[in-house]
Amino acid sequence: MTRLLIVDDEPFIVNGLKLSLDWERIGVSAVLTAHNARQAKEIFRADQVDIMLCDIEMPEESGLELLVWVKEHSLSTESVFLTCHADFAFARQAIELGSSDYILKPVPPEKLEAVILKVIDKIRKQNQLAEQSRSWVQHHPLFIERFWLDLVHLVIPPGESAVRQAIRERKMPYPADMKVWPVLIHVQRWHKKLQSRDEKILEYALKNAAEESIREWGSQAIVITLDGRKLLALIPVQPGSAPCPERLQTLFGAYIQSCRPYFYCDLSCYIGQATPVHEIASRTRQLLALQANNVSYDNRVFLQGASEEPRSTAPMPDMKVWYVMLTKGSKSQLIQEAERYLNSLANRSGFDAVSLGHFHQNFLQILFAFLQQKNIEARHLFGDSISAELSAQAPHSIPDMLDWVKHVTEKAIRQVQEIEQSHSVVEKACRYIDAHLDRELSREALAAQFYLNPDYMDRLFKKETGKSMKEYMWQERLRVAEELLAKTELPVTEIALQVGYSSISAFTRLFKKHTDLNPSEYRTKRTQSRSR
Repeated sequence: MTRLLIVDDEPFIVNGLKLSLDWERIGVSAVLTAHNARQAKEIFRADQVDIMLCDIEMPEESGLELLVWVKEHSLSTESVFLTCHADFAFARQAIELGSSDYILKPVPPEKLEAVILKVIDKIRKQNQLAEQSRSWVQHHPLFIERFWLDLVHLVIPPGESAVRQAIRERKMPYPADMKVWPVLIHVQRWHKKLQSRDEKILEYALKNAAEESIREWGSQAIVITLDGRKLLALIPVQPGSAPCPERLQTLFGAYIQSCRPYFYCDLSCYIGQATPVHEIASRTRQLLALQANNVSYDNRVFLQGASEEPRSTAPMPDMKVWYVMLTKGSKSQLIQEAERYLNSLANRSGFDAVSLGHFHQNFLQILFAFLQQKNIEARHLFGDSISAELSAQAPHSIPDMLDWVKHVTEKAIRQVQEIEQSHSVVEKACRYIDAHLDRELSREALAAQFYLNPDYMDRLFKKETGKSMKEYMWQERLRVAEELLAKTELPVTEIALQVGYSSISAFTRLFKKHTDLNPSEYRTKRTQSRSR
């Protein structure tokens, strides 16, 4: 069973929390209370505490200060903080110190119960993990990789004492004061379209190649897999050895050159500074930020802390001129201008993700203005998976941005050209209606098939056919119904379904309005006229 300590300087809140839940029902065997940090420390010295539910703002010593003490003297205790202020700075500091959760006062009982149950489940899983680690084959590679992933993802709190405890409990083959060189490996793009399975295979091959490259640093060197085409190599700093970033730069430069032709990709590597094990999460975040900001360079090795290039404020192209090219349908000329501009930025010092993002926003502005002028709905035109994928990838690098510009420019101009040949659009719409008479088809759904505004589509229809879309669909359905009634013995209910009416009464009412006969009377009249 779990033992819980409530710490708050306001007695009525302590009593309210103590009485708010049936603690035994959720697995808490004892609820202890304290009104300040001093009393809480006395309880910790005298008793076991599994969960501490603590106010942040307390006189003399805050809850955050108490948590620092708890992490040094009772590493297995999980903490949940209470506060009256929705200040993310408090939450971030609490999480960095190893708090499990953060709740705003007043605390609804159901919210408190959910949080405590989550923490109890976390304790249970940690106990299971500790038990498994005692029986696990010592130094198993997957178990070692899980240790590093838990560090990177803050499953293991980043404090030095918490990491020492994790190393001890999991029997990791690392000294607690060890430092590592972290190297982030990022696949910037694949040279050909890959299925998900093939991409995973190539990522595994890249990982194996990286492990082979760092093998000379001994068995403690490891490569782990992160999300989003990323690997993280962790190379131990040998005691007494000189710093070796230049050596690592040479090694990973050779790794990039050997991987490119065999694994069909562009990739870059980011070498961090020598880092204590308990700081690896923050160092990894720094390397990820460095990677996200690299939009100009491919197949390059970066050293963290090297003299940074000043940020460049590249002038934006004249989007008014580009807009005119769009409106005139000058697809090749516009794409050439985009290629010339973006390629001039490649390998340009200081050009970063912010600058590329500004270009992306400016191009979107003229693209949407162009589509609005032509009554084309962008959400339909670019709602396919390929467009969505290219759009998401565009801000990551200059080549990705150029691929996106080409795609949206070609698609937008092609669609406008088809619409301006209004005969072809209306003819296609008529064919689509004829092929889907058995379905419920609204004006909006039909317009969406051609990426058009429904009102604009209606105007095209009236111009070419003299009828609105709704009138055309209605007349076509009744025409086909008349033919089926006259030339087949299908039941009336089946004919109604064939022309898109699920309600026989609605079909009969509209049919009679059109012919002055109900369907059965119409069939009888046509049969008699043929037999004469």
